[in-house]
Amino acid sequence: MHSLTGAYELVQKKINWNTATIGIIGLGYVGLPLAIQIANKNFKVIGFEKDKNKLKAIENEVCYVQDVNAEHFFTTIRSKYFFATDDFNLLQITDIIIICVPTPTDKEGNPDLTYVLEAITAIAAHASKNCLVILESTTYPGTTQEVLLPILENANFKVGESCFIAFSPERIDPGNPKYKTVNTPRIVGGVTQKCTKLAISFYKQVIESEVYSVSSPAVAEMEKLLENTFRNVNIALVNELTKLCHKLNINIWEVIEAAATKPYGYMAFYPGPGVGGHCIPIDPKYLEWKAKQVSVDVPLIHCANEINKRMPQYIVDRLNHYLQDGQQGLHPPHITVIGLAYKKNIDDYRESPALSILKDFNNLHYHWSVVDPNILTFNFSDQTFDTVPLTEQLISSSDCILILANHDNIDYQMIDMHAKCIFDTRNTDYPFKNARYYRL
Repeated sequence: MHSLTGAYELVQKKINWNTATIGIIGLGYVGLPLAIQIANKNFKVIGFEKDKNKLKAIENEVCYVQDVNAEHFFTTIRSKYFFATDDFNLLQITDIIIICVPTPTDKEGNPDLTYVLEAITAIAAHASKNCLVILESTTYPGTTQEVLLPILENANFKVGESCFIAFSPERIDPGNPKYKTVNTPRIVGGVTQKCTKLAISFYKQVIESEVYSVSSPAVAEMEKLLENTFRNVNIALVNELTKLCHKLNINIWEVIEAAATKPYGYMAFYPGPGVGGHCIPIDPKYLEWKAKQVSVDVPLIHCANEINKRMPQYIVDRLNHYLQDGQQGLHPPHITVIGLAYKKNIDDYRESPALSILKDFNNLHYHWSVVDPNILTFNFSDQTFDTVPLTEQLISSSDCILILANHDNIDYQMIDMHAKCIFDTRNTDYPFKNARYYRL
């Protein structure tokens, strides 16, 4: 076994010399872009993935993560620096292991660490005793030290001596054209100072942005929850003001535009049909759960969750009112939904408010179609549905066009020319003037 200094220096030298083998557990929206970025820096990367469909896609050179540059993807998977596998025995040849698995909630809204536990258990069973383990999956404060650390120590890993553990929260913003894995600043909190230093050294080698250290993994875990709870609370605020402005016959979008002229003390957030994705609807629940564990009341966080959760029903109520304005007949209306994804220009519909709206449509016995050029099929109510192309016939036969995600690759001119009614929840940047037009 290496001495205290020897183990630390061994991993550090492998980082400096680009000879470290990197294991990425989880090749989804976080893990695949990270794996490609690291491989592009000439580190050998082994991607560990249980999903056979993802492994098959990589084998067939099909990129299933929209934010990944296609050229980088093809170059990387054809190179000597990357391969994907479901053989976790190969963890034994890795020097640095990064956990990028989902952290969902259960039916009661409590943290579900199933995938994290599977990953750390595999590491404990197969990894070399001289390694750096980094958790990137968003989780509640204390996870790294209270969950990961004991499992590795019980497997005879000498944490802080020959094995090093840190938390560095992923910062992925799907659809963001400016900030990607390569240029988004990093936060690192290690179990010990040496753990922190090694993790910082590694990220400085593979990204092209600042890497900041904090005093512990718990601080880094809380920092990530602060980021997303901040967004959730402010989105809830503007969603609540949207309802008030509607009653007062005030344009909320104009209000926000006016407020954004202030050069300090204000940041613009925008209303919408709700929040979606794997972060904003989920992460505040992790924080709320942790607060309950230590008997701290967090009513603001809870209230924000509830406000955003109720937005899909508010959208349906407004839509029904507009259908009545248009003297909708007795037959069930046909609604064409534009955008299943939870925000524009992405293909991710996890936790999308569109799903809640479709559920309400079913309860009301409405007919509906979904147009989303970024998504071919989707799972809803235990069934698989196809999205449909946008055509003049579809538009003209619909009682209302409901815009839930204002993708750039939608023909809004066609919608304007042939729609009976448009309800725009995203303030789409198109000057609708022919159809009856309503805006959130």
